[in-house]
Amino acid sequence: MKHNTLNALRPLCWLAFAVQAVQSSAADTVLPSVEIKGSYNNPIGLWDAASQGGVTKEVIEKRPILRAGEILENVPGMIVTQHSGEGKANQYFLRGYNLDHGTDFATWVAGMPVNMPTHAHGHGYTDLNFLIPELVSRVDYTKGPYFAQEGDFSSAGTARIHYANSLVANVASLTGGTKGYARMLLAGSPEFGPGRLLYALEYQHNDGPWTNPDNFAKRNAVLRYSQGTQANGFNITGMAYNANWNSTDQIPQRAVNTGLIDRYGAIDPSDGGKSARYSVSGEWRQSSGSISREANLYVIRSKLNLFSNFTYFLDNPVNGDQFEQAERRTVIGGAASQTWDLKWGDLTVSNTAGVQLRRDRLSPIALYATAAKLRLTMTREDQVTTTSIAPYISSAITWTPWFRTIAGLRADFQKFDVGSNIAANSGKANGSIVSPKLSMIFGPWAQTEYFINIGNGFHSNDARGTTITVDPKSGAPAQPVNPLVRTTGYEVGVRSQPISGFTTSASAWRLKQASELLFVGDAGNTEPSRPSRREGLELLMQYLPKPWLALDMSLGLTRARFSDPDPVGNRIPGAPDRVASAGLTVEDINGWFGAVRWRYFGQRPLIEDNSVRSLSTSLVNARMGYAFTKKTRLQLDVFNLFDRKDSDIAYYYESQLRGEAAPVADIHFHPVERRSFRVTLATNY
Repeated sequence: MKHNTLNALRPLCWLAFAVQAVQSSAADTVLPSVEIKGSYNNPIGLWDAASQGGVTKEVIEKRPILRAGEILENVPGMIVTQHSGEGKANQYFLRGYNLDHGTDFATWVAGMPVNMPTHAHGHGYTDLNFLIPELVSRVDYTKGPYFAQEGDFSSAGTARIHYANSLVANVASLTGGTKGYARMLLAGSPEFGPGRLLYALEYQHNDGPWTNPDNFAKRNAVLRYSQGTQANGFNITGMAYNANWNSTDQIPQRAVNTGLIDRYGAIDPSDGGKSARYSVSGEWRQSSGSISREANLYVIRSKLNLFSNFTYFLDNPVNGDQFEQAERRTVIGGAASQTWDLKWGDLTVSNTAGVQLRRDRLSPIALYATAAKLRLTMTREDQVTTTSIAPYISSAITWTPWFRTIAGLRADFQKFDVGSNIAANSGKANGSIVSPKLSMIFGPWAQTEYFINIGNGFHSNDARGTTITVDPKSGAPAQPVNPLVRTTGYEVGVRSQPISGFTTSASAWRLKQASELLFVGDAGNTEPSRPSRREGLELLMQYLPKPWLALDMSLGLTRARFSDPDPVGNRIPGAPDRVASAGLTVEDINGWFGAVRWRYFGQRPLIEDNSVRSLSTSLVNARMGYAFTKKTRLQLDVFNLFDRKDSDIAYYYESQLRGEAAPVADIHFHPVERRSFRVTLATNY
């Protein structure tokens, strides 16, 4: 373990040497913004937990990202990977969770929820491929169930990704790269009547290093109209996205060892998918005197057809085990809240009351057995409606200049209505849960403040699981699951700015969960599992020693265990014990700019007794560029700078290759992409 960790840390030694160029000053360029404000917007007195914070637009612009979903790696301790084709939702890891495609981490974009409950592929599915990074104005994140406004899927944390109402300047950019990568972006925000009209058009293509090219093609558009200010104003946003791709899913280690395929090969080259997402949303804010109000509404229409084969010829030796997961979904929802800022004698009080509503209609959500994308048989096909309503209240009281509290109470009510092609699995179910929250903040003393956070939260389960009585694949009896599952979190932390330009925060936390949601490799979905307990330590530091230099580092250590006794063991498959990242950004030297980032993804147990473990992954990405004028720049991004042969993700389960006489338990992995280059030419107009 020690030897592996030291190997993973070696790229840090190269940070000072890998940056070959630095960014120009504000007087020389418009895009990107050149004033370094630091990676994290975490000043003393702004947040309610040591692990809570914000990410500035400046750092989002400067970090090289391989995929749009890697925006979430701006959340300290978050790891974003992939185990399939580019159009599929990413895999996420945080605080010792294998979050699969989004379970237990709630993500919002432009006021709309991204997590999809009762999803065809995975409960809480979070597909961020529709995200346009250049439009992101900031990312606010939380960790733990301590915040009354956060509900389903938020036990491990949340990220609220905000879109800008206007851009500093209109931009046109063209990117070309290795492995068949191409991207075009056109975006602007001209004045339109009394407001602003923001528009963006994006096209992207990528093949990747795979023997069977991804042939990923996505088309993306955003149109937003806004008026007013952040405190008093509104926006209306329309989005349209669609994509199609081939998939190279995780592959068995034995197939590579025997030379059947290489690291970038596929067992079933017909895997792939197509998806689409269309939405209309609005956000409104009003502030007058001691009262402020806000509300948002959204309508989302999405669809997915996903073809996967994780076990090859285990179930069907003739046609293979490929299956299609398909859904058509309509989401309608919104939220409203009001805050009263008051004085109770010498006390400063801020009371908030709000309500959140959401309705998902899936018509249908289905699973089919397929071969080369042709449907053979129907495993199940359902019509599902899920409805949720969640009122909440919170009260923030400043008791003394050095002590304040935030107390909250949230109630969640969910209703599930399932109509299945298997009559025995049709039915209705209801769930409700009440979640109290309490945060205590002490200080600041000497530019240091201390936090204690306690709270209950929850995650929902797949609606189909709440009414199931017959396994749709085997026909065996099945036991329904609880609609809502409680989590309980505790955290103590500290945040400090001991010297000018240096900010650090540290937290120790524990999270208990009544039922774990785990990815099942041979089924291709998530299933409820045993109760669990996680505890860990986190550290975040950023330092701005010079106006042109920014450094940041984060470290997370976690112990994750099932909390009930079982002879199979108590390790949680896929739970990383440590993650780390570090970055350096430099600018304002004669038009040059650059950045370099290192990310470490620790080992994970792959089965409960810890007898099979994954290896760690260590990657470095870098950027260098030059601003020719105030309006034009050229940049080079390099991904996997040292061309590491690590894995993005690994699982352990049984599969059977063609010609094998019996199933074989094996590690199935998806390799990180090989070193690749992307060159971007961008101009303002």
